[in-house]
Amino acid sequence: MIKKVPSNSLESESIHIFREVVSQFEKPVLLFSGGKDSITLVRLAQKAFAPAKIPFPLLHVDTGHNFPETIEFRDKLVKELGLELIVRHVQDNIDSGKVKEEQGRYASRNMLQTETLLDAIEEHGFDACIGGARRDEEKARAKERIFSVRDHFGQWDAKNQRPEVFDMLNGKIELGQNVRVFPISNWTELDVWSYIGAEEIEIPSIYFAHARKTFVRDGMIWSAQDDVVYRDESEIVEEKIVRFRTVGDMSCTAAVLSRAYNIDDVIQEIRDSSISERGARIDDKRSEAAMEKRKEQGYF
Repeated sequence: MIKKVPSNSLESESIHIFREVVSQFEKPVLLFSGGKDSITLVRLAQKAFAPAKIPFPLLHVDTGHNFPETIEFRDKLVKELGLELIVRHVQDNIDSGKVKEEQGRYASRNMLQTETLLDAIEEHGFDACIGGARRDEEKARAKERIFSVRDHFGQWDAKNQRPEVFDMLNGKIELGQNVRVFPISNWTELDVWSYIGAEEIEIPSIYFAHARKTFVRDGMIWSAQDDVVYRDESEIVEEKIVRFRTVGDMSCTAAVLSRAYNIDDVIQEIRDSSISERGARIDDKRSEAAMEKRKEQGYF
């Protein structure tokens, strides 16, 4: 049962975008990470098409280094809602030699998932990939349209985008192209958490404060309990009370010290914070234009 809460303009806009996707595209898919933003998308899609089921599958690109809590939640949600889930694994591309695993202190599989995503889009013929990116997350994401066209190679051209005046969404694409769709593009991190609280949406426990084995590198707190993140012998493991503001590949997603044990605490913590949630994503710090370069290569 979907709880009824007072409507708001952001929710209405997002529902409108979902309905536009289904009306304009033949094979849409929702890219699902198990994180708060993609979980919010699922709730919005439920509302957009109720009482029918969500009319498109979920696609998860599994790096093999996801937080276990996230994978468990993903499977639980899909089962409860009776959704179709497609999973593609980065490890398969590593094993086949299509991509090469990074080595060393800052090794991550986050970059490698681009190839797996593009392969899945081609395999299934998806023409619209719905994701939870928001404009407040990172400056490259602030440049994108709600309907963001990708070329035949999955690449994004920041200088060649369609105008979206008067909320008109143009889904016309050429053969071989596809569109990335961002229904919560105009939301902020605080908007997402406020909506989760109002709707009483269940999310993975990793978003709340918990005791975790960690170590500190370059001033950032890394998980040390899952044997995924590279750790030097000199980097001391300590148990700290932390939470994760964003849930990505474990090898590039740091935690923050926190005493936010419930949604109200999280909302207050975000209000008091002067740092973006992506400040805990080391992959964004590889260069000044790290995100934009990855998007040009086909990253979501």
